[in-house]
Amino acid sequence: MTDWTRLIRDMPDFPKPGILFKDIMPMLADADAFAAAIDALALPWRDAGIQAVMAIESRGFLFGAPLARTLGAGLVPLRKPGKLPGPLLEARYALEYGEDVLQVQADAVTAGERVLLVDDVLATGGTLLAARELAQRLGADLAGASVLMEITALGGRARWNGTPLQAALVV
Repeated sequence: MTDWTRLIRDMPDFPKPGILFKDIMPMLADADAFAAAIDALALPWRDAGIQAVMAIESRGFLFGAPLARTLGAGLVPLRKPGKLPGPLLEARYALEYGEDVLQVQADAVTAGERVLLVDDVLATGGTLLAARELAQRLGADLAGASVLMEITALGGRARWNGTPLQAALVV
């Protein structure tokens, strides 16, 4: 198996001073590494009966689509405001460097549908908590969350409590 983790590089002071950005672009550009990362994300959920993958904008989309296909599930995008038509639900959340909003179409999943949240990074946990709130408001059966990497120093897992949370890489 390809060691996809070696292709993630640190970019200090991006997008603003004091932030250490994890650049996944070299990993995405390597077909074998990208496939290995998707396999790592899917492994804990292969027998979990996932019906829909709720992928968080924007880098979560890069993993959500192939993960949904691997798991035989549908894809539900969680978007920033102004990107989705129709009746919407929204959740506000704090980032480590600001605030934002996630939205989902109000009919994106059927009540009781088994869903998995996916994103690229678990940092402070705000984005993932907003996604969980949206899944709960839709009436979904939340199996858990899968992230490419978890930055432990930022403490996001401590805010998650209860529902299974898998990180393919812990830094």
